[in-house]
Amino acid sequence: MKKIAMLAALALVPMMAWSAGNHAGGHGDQAQGAASEPAHGQAGHGAAAHDHGTAGGHAAVDIGQPGDAAQASRTVDVSMDDMMRFSPARIDVAAGETVRFVVHNNGDIAHEMVLGSLEDLRAHAVQMREQPGMAHAEQNAVSLEGKASGELVWTFGQAGTVDFACLLPGHSEAGMVGQISVI
Repeated sequence: MKKIAMLAALALVPMMAWSAGNHAGGHGDQAQGAASEPAHGQAGHGAAAHDHGTAGGHAAVDIGQPGDAAQASRTVDVSMDDMMRFSPARIDVAAGETVRFVVHNNGDIAHEMVLGSLEDLRAHAVQMREQPGMAHAEQNAVSLEGKASGELVWTFGQAGTVDFACLLPGHSEAGMVGQISVI
């Protein structure tokens, strides 16, 4: 129990600094073009749209950009489950590589795979707890109902680490996180 409280407290620190900035395109900001309907392969979670951080320049880490499936050099299958785990939880990619992730939710409840910097993912997890029921309409994430599959195509930038997590309330805190090593 102390470990969960400590993780929750640590998640609040980046949120305080991050929330002072402009969150263009996120959390129901329809003027920025956030879709009210989920994108292909994504399941909606409510009426408000949610942007996980590719717009607005939040991330100091170069996580890359949406990719073109026709340019993907390979496909990586990623499974999510109700034990709050990704498999694999560690993935290696080359800088500049475009990867097609085929994401399978093998669980019975909704899960998502969101790419981002660790700081942005922690901040968004806090927002997800504060604003449950948001629809997701961004290119760095795939949200899936139970027993569904979808895909995410991403071109990775410079060498470093890109994190991923399920940001539904309690999921990342329970260990539903992973890392992509860009070499």
